[in-house]
Amino acid sequence: MSKPIYAVGDIHGQHGELLRVLDLIKADGGPDAEVVFIGDYTDRGPASSDVLDTLITGLANGKPWRCLKGNHDRMFSWFMRDYPMHDAYLPVYLYWLHKRLGGDTTMASYGIQMAETDRQSDVHALAKAAVPQAHVDFLDGLAHSFETDDLFFAHAGIQPGVALSDQSKHDLLWIRKEFHIDKRDHGKLIVHGHTPVEIASHYGNRINIDAGAGYGRPLAAVVFEGRSCWSLTDEGRVTLVPADGTS
Repeated sequence: MSKPIYAVGDIHGQHGELLRVLDLIKADGGPDAEVVFIGDYTDRGPASSDVLDTLITGLANGKPWRCLKGNHDRMFSWFMRDYPMHDAYLPVYLYWLHKRLGGDTTMASYGIQMAETDRQSDVHALAKAAVPQAHVDFLDGLAHSFETDDLFFAHAGIQPGVALSDQSKHDLLWIRKEFHIDKRDHGKLIVHGHTPVEIASHYGNRINIDAGAGYGRPLAAVVFEGRSCWSLTDEGRVTLVPADGTS
């Protein structure tokens, strides 16, 4: 039997939910369970700074955790450069501090309360003073993917028809429709987030574990043994099967 590996969906600043699912994982797999975090640790929720502190502390204490980069994590990381970068994927008006993306709530978690009249340059100067360098280093150092013999983890998904080893960072962070509609086997079961669904959902060739924590829904945690998988709940494991009922 394969050693269990756990995956946690998009956290989006929901620190209380992160602590809740870490307790579920500990109860199921013990204190040294291997966990993959799928990215998007910040934005929208109220406690992005606390989320990063918890992840950084766990890694420093030797937890066998793997933290992948989400598009929101890269937006935050790029904002923290000496000269902030805007992601070319986004329209010009949709900058990271925009309420729709949630960078404003991330800044609030560091004690920076924004007004609509604030200039981005002013907020940037405050952020450079308030955000710990350890948080910036963590964001900058995040990997884009992780794989086992059976599973491939990435924040958004993959470009179908491209070898897993040749995936672009852009697709690993941003892809949606062309990945979602593709029904072919990708060689490994793809575990991703990025696009919110109601609950962790199995589609046969992929599993979406972004259950919408950024919008106030419970954070998803899933456990895998090979390709077999279960959602973790307060009552224990609940089998995840493909939507069409195949296995």
